[in-house]
Amino acid sequence: MSTRVRTALISTAGHCKVACGFCFRADRAHGFLDTATYTRTLSRLKEVGVEGVCLTGGEPTHHPELRQLVRLAHQFGMSVSIVTSARTVAEVVALSQVAHLLTNVTVSADSRGAMLAGRTTRSAASGMETLRAISTEVKILHLTCWGLSDGECEELADLVSQADVEVQFSPVVLDERALRRDGKSVQDYLVQQLIDAEVLGRHFHLSDRYHAYLGELKNLQFPVDGGERWLCRSATAYVSPDGHIRRCPYGQTSVSVDAPRSAIKQFLTAPAQDRVTPDCAAICRPSTTCDTAGAECAAPA
Repeated sequence: MSTRVRTALISTAGHCKVACGFCFRADRAHGFLDTATYTRTLSRLKEVGVEGVCLTGGEPTHHPELRQLVRLAHQFGMSVSIVTSARTVAEVVALSQVAHLLTNVTVSADSRGAMLAGRTTRSAASGMETLRAISTEVKILHLTCWGLSDGECEELADLVSQADVEVQFSPVVLDERALRRDGKSVQDYLVQQLIDAEVLGRHFHLSDRYHAYLGELKNLQFPVDGGERWLCRSATAYVSPDGHIRRCPYGQTSVSVDAPRSAIKQFLTAPAQDRVTPDCAAICRPSTTCDTAGAECAAPA
């Protein structure tokens, strides 16, 4: 049975200067998504019942036609959201110019330990500054977590409690190669995930879904019984900057937006053929309500 595709994550650029060490993006190249390809994509997605799009990157605020991308989606009757790492003045200005046209904006940030692991500078504090500068009705801070402390969580709780901002959490996803590079064992990694979840739980209301996701992630990354991974069940399609539609960013099968309408419809309505990987596990969930991968919506405890 196929999961109905209701939304689409659209990559506006094949490159990103942030270059997080744990980035979930599956494809990287130079250049931006061109307007003609994007328009054709919206038309084909609309025909199969897609109701909204989320613009991601690279960094969407770098796209020279960002306002046009947002307006085109509205012309097709679709809601639009954005996931961004915007921090510089130019990036925040570009975001603020379209913010009132968006259903929500998610600003990505990293815990202190995640910044070290991913070699980033996307702090929660700077992410909050970006959210304060825009006028979108729904504002979300998404924090990638690793090596959390009570002190850091207390600071974060104070930060978000003073603003009308939702907060989402997801754990850093590392493979065995990355663990070897950092001199960590599989056991070290799993223990740290549990510690981070425990620390978060002392300061934020986490649902059972977050803990269930950690269990799924463990089974996907380090299977003990050799069991086969389940088929993709994502309700969010993925569009790469070159105009290829997949059932998720890490899907091995795709269809070009230049293909016949019947071929695109068949691809998006037929049962998925790709199996879930650790990288896309958070997206390939039957009932994910957040636009951001691996997210758990939470509020300060």
